[in-house]
Amino acid sequence: VLFVAVAFGAGRLLRPVVPTPEKLLTYECGVDPVGEGWAHTQVRYYVYAFLYVIFAVDSIFLFPWATVFAAPGFGGVTLVEMFIFLGFLTVGLLYAWKKGVLEWT
Repeated sequence: VLFVAVAFGAGRLLRPVVPTPEKLLTYECGVDPVGEGWAHTQVRYYVYAFLYVIFAVDSIFLFPWATVFAAPGFGGVTLVEMFIFLGFLTVGLLYAWKKGVLEWT
């Protein structure tokens, strides 16, 4: 904690402070801001990203399942477990579809 406090304190003391109107202007990707500072973003972008992350992470669980399924003595149990897992994914996807989350218009 002391190291972090000293580092932040030294940074505050050693940095040059010359505020200009250009420095106080909002900056994004090298383009001057145009219009209002408040922009409305569509929730559907976040929902699509969230659904992608869910299914991408869940697909990662399929690879260990495939290796365990190939091992002797685990075939039936792991097959049932994976169908239960895929059933949960299917129910979630059907719920999102029924709620109209997957419609872009």
